[in-house]
Amino acid sequence: MTFVYAFEEGNRHMKKLIGGKGANLAEMTNIGLPVPEGFTISTEACLDYYTNSQTLSDQVKQETFAALKDLEKKTGKTLGGAADPLFVSIRSGAVASMPGMMDTVLNLGMNDETVEAMASLTDNPRFAYDSYRRFIQMFSDVVLGVETYFFERELEKYRESKGYDSDPEMTAADWQELIQTYKQLVDTHTGRPFPVDPHEQLLLSIKAVFDSWNNDRATIYRKLHQIPHNLGTAVNIQSMVFGNMGDDSGTGVAFTRNPSTGEALLYGEYLVNAQGEDVVAGIRTPQPISTMKDVMPEVFEEFQAVCSRLESHYEDMQDIEFTVERGKLYVLQTRNGKRTSQASVKIAVDMVEEGVLTKEQAVDRVDPDQLHQLLHRRIDDGYERQALVKGLPASPGAATGRIVFDADEADRRYKGGEHVILIRPETTPDDIHGIIAAEAVVTSRGGMTSHAAVVARGMGKACICGCEGMKINLQDKTIRVQDKTLSHLDLITIDGATGEVFEGDVPMVEPELSGEFQQLLNWADDVRRLGVRANADNPVDAAKAVEFGAEGIGLCRTEHMFMEQERVPVVRSMILAETVSEREEALRRLLPMQQEDFEGIFKAMAGRPVTIRLLDPPLHEFLPDLEELLVETTKLQVTGENSELLQQKQRLLRKLRELNEFNPMLGHRGCRLGMTNPEIYDMQAEAIFRAAAALEQNGMKVEPEVMIPLVGHVNELRDMRQVVEDAAARVTDDTGVHFTYTVGTMIEVPRAALTADQIAAEADFFSFGTNDLTQTTFGYSRDDAEGKFLQRYVDNGTLETNPFVVLDRDGVGKLVREGVTLGRGAKPDLKAGICGEHGGDPSSIAFCEEQGLDYVSCSPFRVPVARLAAAQAAIRAGSKQASSEAVSN
Repeated sequence: MTFVYAFEEGNRHMKKLIGGKGANLAEMTNIGLPVPEGFTISTEACLDYYTNSQTLSDQVKQETFAALKDLEKKTGKTLGGAADPLFVSIRSGAVASMPGMMDTVLNLGMNDETVEAMASLTDNPRFAYDSYRRFIQMFSDVVLGVETYFFERELEKYRESKGYDSDPEMTAADWQELIQTYKQLVDTHTGRPFPVDPHEQLLLSIKAVFDSWNNDRATIYRKLHQIPHNLGTAVNIQSMVFGNMGDDSGTGVAFTRNPSTGEALLYGEYLVNAQGEDVVAGIRTPQPISTMKDVMPEVFEEFQAVCSRLESHYEDMQDIEFTVERGKLYVLQTRNGKRTSQASVKIAVDMVEEGVLTKEQAVDRVDPDQLHQLLHRRIDDGYERQALVKGLPASPGAATGRIVFDADEADRRYKGGEHVILIRPETTPDDIHGIIAAEAVVTSRGGMTSHAAVVARGMGKACICGCEGMKINLQDKTIRVQDKTLSHLDLITIDGATGEVFEGDVPMVEPELSGEFQQLLNWADDVRRLGVRANADNPVDAAKAVEFGAEGIGLCRTEHMFMEQERVPVVRSMILAETVSEREEALRRLLPMQQEDFEGIFKAMAGRPVTIRLLDPPLHEFLPDLEELLVETTKLQVTGENSELLQQKQRLLRKLRELNEFNPMLGHRGCRLGMTNPEIYDMQAEAIFRAAAALEQNGMKVEPEVMIPLVGHVNELRDMRQVVEDAAARVTDDTGVHFTYTVGTMIEVPRAALTADQIAAEADFFSFGTNDLTQTTFGYSRDDAEGKFLQRYVDNGTLETNPFVVLDRDGVGKLVREGVTLGRGAKPDLKAGICGEHGGDPSSIAFCEEQGLDYVSCSPFRVPVARLAAAQAAIRAGSKQASSEAVSN
């Protein structure tokens, strides 16, 4: 097994072996772009490192030093050489992009001898010693565990003592003096001198990068983006080029298109006389890339050509890091650029119009979850804007929350149900958990490609950077904006699209979908096989679902109609009825209310199919909370007031105790309730059919699909189907209207899936209720599991994902597969879909495509996501089939 590869030995298809960064460095080298020479230590070496108890094997060391010798020959320089020293960067390179999550060391090879050689060769002592102090600080933080704070504190103290305002005022002598202070800091904190042997520095740095694969921020990031934990990271060792050698040097980050809007214009920032971390870390506020044409016109022209070539080569918007050393351009990295959801859609559609992508490629290019980010609120255009302060619009979207200054507090308050906005001078990778928790992020320093901007955009969160008019006092927990002071937990609103910060709550409006958004979804609809329906319980939600492209309702939960305030007394009178006649009287009062509900939904769906689930939850859910009722009853007994109210409360209490269950999830609910109280299902069925008949008489075609919940035995469905059919016949006799309807069941207990061939004899359709099927398969109560142990299971790897979010293919998925196979074996034309929350999850939708289901159903705001995900599932299934056929031929 080979562990180390020179750049020219790799290519972009080797990401799994040499990581994304290494693969792209290799690709750029091989197509002739100006890439500093280097080599990559593979992800397999990282896995080997962890297998060997976090020890570098002899083979990895030998191959690394052999590759180093080759690099020295290519560059004509020697690591640690006194005459013409080689300096290298050590960077991570995971298979999937994880910007800023793992560690980097720059300027490696610096010591007291090599810095003198550099000063002599460049005739720039100030640059040489500045580079040396940067190396000591970065190496000490990343490798030796001495926090940057200690070095920054000494630097600040030194600048103040000299009366300097910024680093460029520091002289070579100043840096030399500070370097001695830095070395003493290392000795004090580690108990040993700073390592001066470059080969030792190299091995320690490689270990540090491997170790960073499992640091907290990288682990959190992988969980957030569902990146497997067993991939490992590669390490890229590359000869250094220096952007801090004077005014003819610089460094920057650029995107080939605007990552916020998708506009086809070069977008980015650079700094003259700086190194890369100055841009990314937000230490200095950079200049727009467009101004580079005035400062370095020839370099800018060359860079534009490189950007165009890379975008054409990769057929995607690129995120490019570059350095200019004494007027010469070097490309340090390219990758497919992270972008906002708005930009992602626009770029995909534009590239089709430009002839770069096919429609199918464009559909497959956009992350379905990014569409969800487009469906959020924005600030009302009618609001008279009076911004407190304005920064750089780093990631669009609007958010309101209370000010917090600390990532830990943001995380804590989020878990307590609060909405917060994280305010920082700049963020670092250690703030990742706070960024996840916050509604939005605002920083006073840094630019559009700073850590905060890149991470927030990837998450679809609003973000403002470089808000320099905002003076942050972390100690006092205040923000000063001119003569205005905001304090900890004050309420603010931000607009990430404009960079504006507003005091207090600001009115928001629902989003409007762009023409590109609709175009992409139209292409998706042309490709997908799966139908997409919505879960909707009222006409408003139904109308919203149609607006987003739903082809019907896959789940209308009738119990939600019972819970409206004016209906609760009627529902309770039905529950409290002592006789069937009393219950039927209450149901007669409910019937026109239900009929009105169904008519509204049918009208909103305009002839599209509507699947209506008959009452599912146990009756006690419509009664007051037991503990609250006990308190109220006791107070009335003690005070002796209002004896009539006391009798009512006591009656309620008796009924509540009678209906109370030890395990309601598995108790008297669903079809079991219909079996013991068929008059309830009879009323609901009659309301459905009277609504259908009324609309049919007015010329509107409706397709009601009546769904019986929680069936576990065919006899349950047979009896309940009879109730529904009797109601339909009765309505037809009363109205003279003949209407079409179907009766099916929700498959949500394992026995139903395992006996689906029997149940299919009484069903026109199956709808897999994957929420309850997951509960009954795992034996989890969702509320208890998610609140008590499920997140820990995901965190420690017991479960790969939360099974209520992503369908468990190995368990629940097998039951779905079995249910479909058995059901269609007995009834080939049986329609089947899912209506749990998995209906809006791309991974689960792909599973539904694989199983040949007819449709998925999800919340209205997930419908666009489901449309795109269904199309991608069809595209990939087609590619897989084509690949299999090619292999067999």
